[in-house]
Amino acid sequence: METNVIYMMDSIEGMKSKIDPESVDIIITSPPYNIGIRYNSHKDSMPFERYLDWMEEFGRECARILKKNGSLFFNIGDRASDEFRSFKVAERLARSLKLQNTIHWIKSIAIPEHGINIGHFKPVNSERFLNNFHEYIFHFTKTKNVKLDRLAIGVPYADKSNIIRWDHGKRNGDRRDRGNVWYIPYNTVWSEKEHPAPFPKKLPEMCIKLHGFNSDTVVLDPFIGSGTTAVVAREMGCKWIGFEIDAKYVKMARERLSQDNVKNARPL
Repeated sequence: METNVIYMMDSIEGMKSKIDPESVDIIITSPPYNIGIRYNSHKDSMPFERYLDWMEEFGRECARILKKNGSLFFNIGDRASDEFRSFKVAERLARSLKLQNTIHWIKSIAIPEHGINIGHFKPVNSERFLNNFHEYIFHFTKTKNVKLDRLAIGVPYADKSNIIRWDHGKRNGDRRDRGNVWYIPYNTVWSEKEHPAPFPKKLPEMCIKLHGFNSDTVVLDPFIGSGTTAVVAREMGCKWIGFEIDAKYVKMARERLSQDNVKNARPL
């Protein structure tokens, strides 16, 4: 199985033909949401039942290629007017995998009482629905029993007295579990030359750290778009594979990966 390559082909067909069974440690991806996002060539508006069938087949293939202790981090968002869509998709994946964690990716948050108003969001022009400031990252595994490195993305205690008050504080010092609510800012897309729905680099980085990694870790993004997952995996010293059907985005991703052999690559 070849690694460190982006294939220009359909994700499911690619996984079937290019990926060995139980050979991938981490899958990090965000499929087309099927809510009318303007991609270069993909029509993001197929009938919803057909979309669900597609995602169910995708889930079966992920289950085939994931190692027994592997993780799938599956990012998806909703329309503000239809908050059940993401759960319906997750339910289809859960026919082949087990949902171990549900992570909330917060894109914008306002706490005026504490002087906090940060982040970006796409505004909803509606008198009925609130702006949707978050998306889901569903963490699937084969067993629901995969051990994670929670402190790898941990945060300091706000109350430092907890360091000595709790046994886990005594063991881990000033580091506690971040939990399942992640504030990760992202850059607004300003140009049609860019991919319309890119990951912020922090998102795959946190997923890789949470799962745990080393130089033999294989990271797959079946909808790699502009290549962020591959860039991050490479910077972290992991092996990586990507699939993308659009020639424009494949070119974009390959150019990103070729720039100075990815700047600031960190040794393990």
